[in-house]
Amino acid sequence: MPYLELARLERHLETLLAPFAGAPGATIGVFRDGERLAHVSGGLASLELGVPIGPATRFRIASVSKQFTCAAVLRLAGEGRLSLGDEVRQYLPELPDYGARLTVAHLLHNSAGIRDMLQLMALGGADLAQPVRRPALLDAIFRQSALNFAPNTGYLYSNSNFLLAGLIVERISGMALPGYLHRHFFAPLGMTRTAMSENTEVPLPGLATGYLPDGGGWRCARHGFAIGGEGGLVSCVEDLALWDHHLATAGAALATQLSTQFRFDNGFENFYALGQQVRRWRGVLAIDHGGLWPGYKTHFLRLPEHRLCVVAMANNGGADPLGMAYDAAAVVLGEALAREPALPDLAGYAGRWLDPDAPQSVDFTLADGVLSGCAGGVPFAVEATADGRIAARRGSFLFTCRRDGERLHVEQDAGRVSLWRRAPASAALPAGLDGSYASSDLAATWNIAGDQVRVAGPVVRGAEPWSLSGVEGDVFRIEIPGALYRAVLDVRAERQGGSVRRLSVQAGRVRGIVMERQ
Repeated sequence: MPYLELARLERHLETLLAPFAGAPGATIGVFRDGERLAHVSGGLASLELGVPIGPATRFRIASVSKQFTCAAVLRLAGEGRLSLGDEVRQYLPELPDYGARLTVAHLLHNSAGIRDMLQLMALGGADLAQPVRRPALLDAIFRQSALNFAPNTGYLYSNSNFLLAGLIVERISGMALPGYLHRHFFAPLGMTRTAMSENTEVPLPGLATGYLPDGGGWRCARHGFAIGGEGGLVSCVEDLALWDHHLATAGAALATQLSTQFRFDNGFENFYALGQQVRRWRGVLAIDHGGLWPGYKTHFLRLPEHRLCVVAMANNGGADPLGMAYDAAAVVLGEALAREPALPDLAGYAGRWLDPDAPQSVDFTLADGVLSGCAGGVPFAVEATADGRIAARRGSFLFTCRRDGERLHVEQDAGRVSLWRRAPASAALPAGLDGSYASSDLAATWNIAGDQVRVAGPVVRGAEPWSLSGVEGDVFRIEIPGALYRAVLDVRAERQGGSVRRLSVQAGRVRGIVMERQ
């Protein structure tokens, strides 16, 4: 790029990062053909010590770790020590037999249907801030009596898939995953600031402290879960740029494997490749993945047709690295990008919408002409699609819709469209909820009294109570406080002879949980 274009890019990044002055911040790096176009940082790595974020600052990159776990599996496959078509139970006999062929490839493509362990733990009362080690996480996975869906019939993001994939690497290689990744990837590529740190309590040199907004100020983010193949890496901007350069040069064959998409059984293409998301963005091939952990956010964006890589990292829970990464890419690519689609009329979207079959709900809010959504308690921005719909701009969360009067045509995965209806803004709780409910899948009991739930689970008892609110008829919500966000469950009270006998629970990445009245 000419000097003045580089100056414009750098100043644009400085503008993006200026609001972080004196607060937890972020850093953005833009690279092409192994050359750094710009790398700008803003804000503090430590509020307590007044340490600024710099080029060598490390962050927890959370789910960006998944592609490295996939790379380890592919390396073993290349050595003939496993095949992606092998059944998972060949290596992990502890996994229940669900009566369907569940393969290693299904894990890596998030099409296995295995319930997400983090949400399973949350449904049992264990928040991310509480100490939970790998055996408890594996117990949560292995006690499940059912899948979210039959393998390769749908997509649903699940951290369980990659914890299991990492465990497969360990059992085949005879090495712990952190050591395997260091020996075969990080050390050879000079990624000296990248390491797998499964225990979040261990201090690491150069690691920024993660912070969350707290009533106009900040608080240190708490996180006690052990994290492995699904999200245990710490890294920095330049190390991820080294990884991108490897994929663009000597590791081109690996890059092709990682970005190869598969089709569902119904013929629709899965946008989730191997630890990477693949899509067309304004006419350009975009391969990316985000990472989210309490106090940390990362977005790793590769645009191989233009030999461009953008890395955005933050230790600020209110930052938007996804938006920053794409914003920086747009400055570099300029006229090479197709015109951004125009949003449709948004006025009729505001309000609460309900899929009566799941149950599942979403809230849309329109303020100052900007529409935002919230599903499962997690907010998301929206963007226009080329065919006149709107879509969630939230990494691995698929939600594309169009409004037809008081109905919402919603596509979430595998090309399936469901018809949602408008729900009232508020409603009374279903009658007769009070009582005790239990699930062997969760190894937990929920005790409902009035508008509160108290949980006794396999790890935690006596946690902060959850709150209940009505949605429509026998559908209601449970709101769970947490270190990362306040999760929202959609629940249907199922009756027998007029009395509530069970609760059917939809928790985003966990479907089909049934709580039986005791």
